[in-house]
Formats: sequence, C-alpha cells, structure tokens
Amino acid sequence: MGSRFNFTIVAKEEKSANAYIDEAVAEVKRIEKLISSWDKDSETSKINKNAGIEPVKVSVELYDLIERAIQISKITDGAFDISYAALDNIWRFNISMDYIPSDLQIANSVNKIGYKNIILNKEAQTVYLSKEGMKIGFGAIGKGYAADKVKELLKSKGVIAGIINASGDLTTWGTQVSGKKWMVGITNPLDVSKVFSWMPIVESSVATSGNYEKYIIYKGEKYSHIIDPRTGWPSKGIKSVSVFAKKAELCDALATSIFVMGLEAGLSLVNQLKGIEAIIIDDNNQIHKTTGIQFNNID
Repeated sequence: MGSRFNFTIVAKEEKSANAYIDEAVAEVKRIEKLISSWDKDSETSKINKNAGIEPVKVSVELYDLIERAIQISKITDGAFDISYAALDNIWRFNISMDYIPSDLQIANSVNKIGYKNIILNKEAQTVYLSKEGMKIGFGAIGKGYAADKVKELLKSKGVIAGIINASGDLTTWGTQVSGKKWMVGITNPLDVSKVFSWMPIVESSVATSGNYEKYIIYKGEKYSHIIDPRTGWPSKGIKSVSVFAKKAELCDALATSIFVMGLEAGLSLVNQLKGIEAIIIDDNNQIHKTTGIQFNNID
C-alpha cells in the first residue's frame, strides 16, 4: 500500500508470535490486491478502467467498503470522497514540484470527482463510475480498513492482545503483558520527532492526518497533500487531526474529512457522533478537542 505496517502482539512464545505476524502480513497483501489502484489487476483498477463504459462486478468485501465510503461522503458533505483519485495526475507530492496546477487543470479534474457518480447495484454487486476519466482510490480509508481486518483475523486466531500500526493508523485490543493499557503518542506537528500527548487506547483505534506528512513549498507557500475534493485545492487552516473511535477505518476517513472541513465544522460533526472523539491543532498551533477528550501534555 506504499505504507509501513508494524505489528505488535502478545503471545506465549516467539515461534507462535512469528507465525501470527506472517498471517498478518499475508492479510495486508491480500487487501492490497483488492484495493490498490497501482496494481493493474486489482478489482479497484478494473473499476477505474471501465469508468464511463460499464459496471464492474466486485467482491462483497470491496462492494461493502465502497458503500461505507459513500456513507461517510454523505455525512461530511463531500469532504471525504474516494473519487478524489482523479486529481492524482495534477498534484504529485512524491516529487519536488516546481509549479502548481492551473485553474483549468484543477477544474477539469474536479469535474470528474463526485461520490454521487459512483453507482452501486447491490443485487448485481456491481460498481460503475458514470463519468469517463473518473477514478476511485482508498488512500484516506484503506490503511485503517487493513488494520481492522488484521486485528479481526488475529483475534479470531486467539491472539489475546496487540497493536496494528498502519503508518500511524492504529488499532488495539487487550493490554500489555504487564496489564497496563496500550499508550499512543500524538505527534507534535511542530516537531514530528516529539510527542505532545500520550493517550490510553483500550479496545479502540486512532488515526492522525497532518500537513507535515507530504507537502510542497511553492513560492514560499505550503501546499499539503490533503486536498478538498470539492475544489481540487489543498486544505488550509489545520496542521493535524487525530480521531479516536472503535474502528480504524472510520478514524482514517474522519481524520481526512475533518482536515478538509475545517475546525468549526469538524468539531461540530464529531460532537454529534456517538463514541468518536478528536484532537485538532490549527495553523496558529492552538489545540482544540471534542468534549470527551482528556489528556496530559508532554513538555
């Protein structure tokens, strides 16, 4: 998935622990074959190739993931949208860009974005992108989904505790060997080598989106890799968002959504969602949190 996965598990012996970790790696690879838009043979790539042409029959697993993604698009008013992938060709944060896309380029790409143009047929189990040139991608939900699936697999095998870390999208179960809760450090966006707070994570998940992860500097202005799919322009006003919920998939998607929605709308949304909390750091380095968050700052 182009991301680093780390697996921490509690087991009685090293041999069985290594066997479980091998299964975890295999599960991530299986999911990658399903959702990767870089793999030309994946189900996702087949959907993209047939945009504007015909519906594509997919597995129940991928169909359900896309259906949940569309539900998140609806509650975030399109701030989250897996059809953002049409912008991939004009914003390239993995290289040093010495330009930014033109207004016309962005307008043409945004014209191909819109979750309402992802047509699902539950009976036929098909996915159809109704506009030619449309693409879907799971960069803002896929890692969290994979973390949840690995956790589900290991728990079904009898693993009593662990942490799945999908490049910062974490999900946990059980406790440390000592019986203490798993503790997760929230990255300080001013210095990514430091932690500004430690949070206990009990049978739960957390994901963080930040403008310090991928970005370009053009004529002295910073452009983050987190793009508003409704405008085609990188989001501004927030440095990082951390979301806490039971499922890493939901944390992953909401962290990106809040980054795009902005401080006030993001806090308002999360405060209406049961069992979900968030910490937001704005561009002025002010910390904002939802009502259920309590934490100790680290100097």
